[in-house]
Amino acid sequence: MSTYVYGITAASHPSLPEGMGGVGDPPRPVRILKEGELAAVVSDAPEGLRPKRRDLLAHQNVLSEAGAAACVLPMRFGSVAPDDSTVTGVLAERASHYAERLRTLDGRVEYNVKATHDEEAVLHRVMSENPEIRALTEANRQAGGGSYEQRLQLGEMVVAAVKAREAEDATEVQRALEPVAEAISVGPESTGWLANVSFLVHRDSAAAFLNEVEQVRKGHPHLELRVNGPLPPYSFVDPGPAEPAASRAGADSAEE
Repeated sequence: MSTYVYGITAASHPSLPEGMGGVGDPPRPVRILKEGELAAVVSDAPEGLRPKRRDLLAHQNVLSEAGAAACVLPMRFGSVAPDDSTVTGVLAERASHYAERLRTLDGRVEYNVKATHDEEAVLHRVMSENPEIRALTEANRQAGGGSYEQRLQLGEMVVAAVKAREAEDATEVQRALEPVAEAISVGPESTGWLANVSFLVHRDSAAAFLNEVEQVRKGHPHLELRVNGPLPPYSFVDPGPAEPAASRAGADSAEE
């Protein structure tokens, strides 16, 4: 039977709660595979695994329980290896890499910050900052709305100004929060967000980080910030070329 991998930790990691269940219906019992100074938190992998809410929460719960006791390198939801021996083989092969990651990430958590524009507020800001747009808007108003070409020109100018503001705001959000984090990981671009950045934060600095997020909110009322965390440091594991996962049932879903 294939093996579902939740995370990697030290072999000295305290035992998990007895009878803990993981993914699957019924939940598959969670167990520990040890190899040298490392261990993997695993269970049997259910057939036909899909990123359903029940299983996403189960994956997250196992990592939360394991991470509460000691540092765990989290695997993404859907990380499946052919069998237990494949997992322990990778632990042996990548022992120095995983040990280094455990040392680096000990006591750290991830906060993911996504930023969007409040449409009405950003349009007001663009108008206030751009005399040319204000002038053309007023000219069109006085001309009863303006010609088709004038309206098209105005629309294109507004779109360009909003795009420029998006780029500027994305840079400002990252610049403001980076000093209170130990590392950053920029997420993939999306039409839904102007910024999607994960920050590695020491648990002792979490309050300072969240306070800085609030300062960004207050200083940029045209921005809407969504903060997800604290999370296991998914974006900072860097498992390398021999990640113990032969397949993925739903990449990245567990952190959303």
